Amino acid sequence: MTEPKPTLSELTAEFARIGCLSFGGPAGQIALMHRRLVDERRWVEESDYLAALNFCHLLPGPEAQQLATWVGWRLHGGVGGLISGLLFVLPGVAVMLGLSLLYVSAVGVSWFDALFLGVKAAVLAIVAQAVMRIAGRALKTRFHQMLAVTAFLAMALLAIDFPWVIGAAALAGVAAARWRPAWNGAGHGAPAAPSPQASGSMIAATLRSVTLWSAIWAAPLALVAVMLGFDHILWDIGTFFAKLAIVTFGGAYAVLAYMAQEAAGSLGWVTPAQMADGLGLAETTPGPLILVTQHIGFLAAWANPAPFSPWVAAVLAALLVSWVTFAPCFLWIFALAPWIDKLRSIAALQAALSALTAAVVGAIGSLSLWFAAHLLFAREQRVAGVMLPDPASLDLLAFGLALLAAVLLFRTRAGVFGTLAATAAAGLVAGQL
Repeated sequence: MTEPKPTLSELTAEFARIGCLSFGGPAGQIALMHRRLVDERRWVEESDYLAALNFCHLLPGPEAQQLATWVGWRLHGGVGGLISGLLFVLPGVAVMLGLSLLYVSAVGVSWFDALFLGVKAAVLAIVAQAVMRIAGRALKTRFHQMLAVTAFLAMALLAIDFPWVIGAAALAGVAAARWRPAWNGAGHGAPAAPSPQASGSMIAATLRSVTLWSAIWAAPLALVAVMLGFDHILWDIGTFFAKLAIVTFGGAYAVLAYMAQEAAGSLGWVTPAQMADGLGLAETTPGPLILVTQHIGFLAAWANPAPFSPWVAAVLAALLVSWVTFAPCFLWIFALAPWIDKLRSIAALQAALSALTAAVVGAIGSLSLWFAAHLLFAREQRVAGVMLPDPASLDLLAFGLALLAAVLLFRTRAGVFGTLAATAAAGLVAGQL
């Protein structure tokens, strides 16, 4: 039984608290909201909360932030959704911006570099843990296992872009639901349950939300185009991360797999080490892990600031990246939340999601391999046409720190924070010695 609907000020105060305490990635954030909003406050029914969570898994972007937005929307409409969604991410945006400013101020200092060597070692273990956790949930059939392996090979060896990989996986899931239902496991091959005819008012409200939030999403990009032109770094950053926001199924780790191909590859905005550092920073801040994108945008503009100073360009880029990353989350919720029951009844959509999630496992696996190669080895060599790490260039200190991180994360109860703190301290001590 739910309590009476909270006032807008009560909702605001609660999500201000949640936004400042939402550490630990999506699992911890979803659990925190469940405890506060379902168990303690009893503002939302358990069944409704779980249905909304399943719906958010269908959407690109950070599911925890979308779930927070849905709670606000459910309790106080669009205003409530805007308040809860913003308060969930703004503390993390502010903290990440401060950490990025500290990062560029201290980079190159010996103690700082030694500390972040430990952070990168922890990140390698954290990403490996993410692969295992998602694989245990997603790879239920041989078909899904095959999709994961195919995605891994496509990205790790053939360098096929992440959007193409997940798009092909989704189509394979739909095809399997149509012709080989058993491949998707129990439930995905069942015919869709009938749903009531959509009302004209629901359709009109959805179209209004899509129009409004598409304009809000595009507004800063339009401003950049008018003021700076299409060849400015801010335009490149904004359009890249706007595109990334609509293909980020699978969370921040899948995002990193795509950024590894582009931002640290063909675009040359950051180095692999800087990407690992960014994820380490995101792990220590409240809010969604996808805030790592803000750090990458910050560094890209810092290195290419004209006509601004590096500080101004980097801050503008960080805010632009956060805007184009999180504005679509409001679009999805406000436009599609009224359709939750209807969307959940579409078997083909559920099959596409499960296949897509399987492909994300392979994508994150390729990210783990990429991180390991750049962290543990100083050089690469070409073997049978494929670039592989040179065993003779193994960094023994990085290897030892990665081994420590793996033991702490998998064999003790140190958790993410404890592992990050321990390996950072170990790296700092080793650097001084």
